Amino acid sequence: MRLDVRTVRLRLAEPLRISRSVTTERDAVQFAVRHGGLSGHGEAVSSGYLRLPAGLIRRAAAELRPHLERHPDPETALAELRRGAPAFKELPPGVLAAVEAALLDLVGKRAGAPVHRLLGRPAPVAAATARTIGIEPPARAAVQASRLAAAGFGVLKVKAGAADPAEDLARVRAVRESAPGARLLLDPNGAWTEDQAHRLLPVFAAAGVEAVEQPVAPGRPDVLAAVAGRSPVPVIADEDAVGYEDACRLAGRVHGVNLKLAKCGGVHQVLRIQAALHGSGTELMLGCLAASSLGIAPAVHLADRARWIDLDGHLLLAHDPWQGIGGADGTVRTSGRAGLGVFPVAAAGMTAGTTDGRSGLGHRCR
Repeated sequence: MRLDVRTVRLRLAEPLRISRSVTTERDAVQFAVRHGGLSGHGEAVSSGYLRLPAGLIRRAAAELRPHLERHPDPETALAELRRGAPAFKELPPGVLAAVEAALLDLVGKRAGAPVHRLLGRPAPVAAATARTIGIEPPARAAVQASRLAAAGFGVLKVKAGAADPAEDLARVRAVRESAPGARLLLDPNGAWTEDQAHRLLPVFAAAGVEAVEQPVAPGRPDVLAAVAGRSPVPVIADEDAVGYEDACRLAGRVHGVNLKLAKCGGVHQVLRIQAALHGSGTELMLGCLAASSLGIAPAVHLADRARWIDLDGHLLLAHDPWQGIGGADGTVRTSGRAGLGVFPVAAAGMTAGTTDGRSGLGHRCR
């Protein structure tokens, strides 16, 4: 087998402002695992919040390369990855997720089967995805909401965390008025204090919000659990739910956990967490970072396992260099093609890339 990596710059169609940052672009390191004339692909995007710069991704790939390439085939490598072999276990979660995605893509292509079938779901997967509206003036948010509703989006996620919560409330009300049929999610990205959360959650519930992600700052899961216990709407942990241990710690104490493959380590970790949370009352949300369709595709193959879906990262881009998972009409879906089911779009507006080619499922929380 052979591992190649390539870095491209993904630019957003417009800046996305949340409570802690403004995003205009990301570097994406795209992995290609080649064997027997076929290639499997995966993507890891840079993230300041996750402390995952592109340079670290490339270094991790270079260190992994000799270990990966010694495997006789991708099936063996995938089994070793899932077993937690040291070469894989030491990878940053976002890199592990990308390598696993590339292996799943290649294994699926060799078997002539889409990834969801490899994961035990024979039927194609389709799910309504939320579409994110950043911290924008209410009038601008209203225009976005109207446009998105007309395109077919039935779920809108509104970012919150402005210095004055009244601005957030005005934004939500403007979105509700412009898209009265849409379900609303709210995401302060941990911007509120505990007292603010207790006071504001009923207010936003009355404004039509159906669920709220990470209302309080991460790092104190007991506080998040206390807020969830008094909330009139479901509270979903995001920044407080990075991986398996975090999810187990919050099981039965919050209404949901937002699993991003780049946070938790990939598809196999999502399945592990799902099994651990079964029967706890805590449900899954699948989220993402801004990424191409290649980066979002693995989560789409899991979308029928979650209550809330927020897989719009590819829709935020000015140009998506991959395609095959839909989403522009409000629904992400698997394509029926073998592997991840995505393929590159020629000359899709990527900046010049750099190539660095040759250069436990079922365990419950305890």
